[in-house]
Amino acid sequence: MSIKEVDYIWKNGELVNWEQANIHILTHAIHYGTGVFEGIRGYWSGDNLYVFRLEEHIDRLFESSKLYFMDPGYTKKELSEATLELLRENKIESDCYIRPLVYRGYGKIGLNPLEVPVDTAIIGFPFGKYIEAEGARCCISSWRRIPTDVLPPESKACGNYINSVLAKVEAVKNGFDEAIFLDHDGYVSEGSGENLFIVKNNVVLTPPAYSSILIGITRDTVMKLCNEMNIKVEERPITRTELIHADEAFFSGTAAEITPIVEVDHHTIGIGDIGKVTKKLMETFHEMVRGKTLKHTDWLTPVYS
Repeated sequence: MSIKEVDYIWKNGELVNWEQANIHILTHAIHYGTGVFEGIRGYWSGDNLYVFRLEEHIDRLFESSKLYFMDPGYTKKELSEATLELLRENKIESDCYIRPLVYRGYGKIGLNPLEVPVDTAIIGFPFGKYIEAEGARCCISSWRRIPTDVLPPESKACGNYINSVLAKVEAVKNGFDEAIFLDHDGYVSEGSGENLFIVKNNVVLTPPAYSSILIGITRDTVMKLCNEMNIKVEERPITRTELIHADEAFFSGTAAEITPIVEVDHHTIGIGDIGKVTKKLMETFHEMVRGKTLKHTDWLTPVYS
């Protein structure tokens, strides 16, 4: 994910010049991963910028913050308005990526962070595709997804993503685009930063919450679209063999959007290209997020009104 510099970031209630958005080397979150974040997409329609499911993302940011005893210091409404203000001040007129971040800052070092100040920041910059390939070539990672009794995978905590980094680097070094985790029972969990779906006999299947997944907002979007399009969708454990034998497979996520999976461990998935169900979901998704359809306009927050 390349970074395209803009004029400002938002930090602790103020717009700060990009070059001055610095932190101290003893910031607690750098040493211990004590931060939580969200990834949010903005979509340019040609005449307006729409932030996709902003309310749900801010809700999850607050849930993650609560789990780690961090008060963002602002209301949900204030952070939503700050997000829109930041995008306007940066004059973004393209697809973009938005990252709100709540983290333990500078104050004390050590494993008890409760007296360390909490900082809140929002970053937003132009952004295109996360997975450049038209279809992702994947491997099953040798690393397992963190189980819920070790760290809560349903929280977007900074420290959780070291698990993802190990899997992603392993995949890239072995010539693949992306990694797929198994959970500790050996069932398919998710990608390094995406939820996963397969299609078998025109039924869409996705791992359940107890398979150590992040309960993704794009995942929820896909499941709702399936129901509206009369495509049967089920949450249930998926074996590694079922994944390889799937007619289609795809990732979902804020950055990944809907990305076809065409290969797993050198096994071709389906026809080795985007499948018909995946294609239909992708087309519907991209029309919706740019305001080209009347469906789910409540999921779109306009930036320029």
